[in-house]
Amino acid sequence: MDSPVPPHPFEPRPRRRDRHGRGMRGPVAPPQVPLSASRGETFRDLVQDSVERLERRWPQLAEVDFVVLEVPGTPEETVPLGSAVPAGKERPAQIVVYRRPVEIRTKSREERALLVHEVVVEQVAELLGLAPESVDPRYGQD
Repeated sequence: MDSPVPPHPFEPRPRRRDRHGRGMRGPVAPPQVPLSASRGETFRDLVQDSVERLERRWPQLAEVDFVVLEVPGTPEETVPLGSAVPAGKERPAQIVVYRRPVEIRTKSREERALLVHEVVVEQVAELLGLAPESVDPRYGQD
């Protein structure tokens, strides 16, 4: 049983298809369908919608930076949903909305949209030194 050809060491071949031979068929949803948007992108869209709604009434908000962060940077006793940072010497005013704390407190997209708008209104009111009801007359009614 001498064989002139030495045995090859076992080298797995790269798999190009799944075990049924079909392989990947394509993405679940095309890129333009909302299904393919990530949670972060969807949340940013909610913040942007809220900002656009307020900018119609308060044009000075065009100079404010609106930022979405995952979580607050410093640990505190209560987790904030947002924060307002007044303008500095060389930087514009900034309003931050924290995505994860807002998502944890809501169950549906509609609830999330309402809470995001409330957070944005509250932070704009703090930045402008006004009551939230004067920033958006429908604040607290939804």
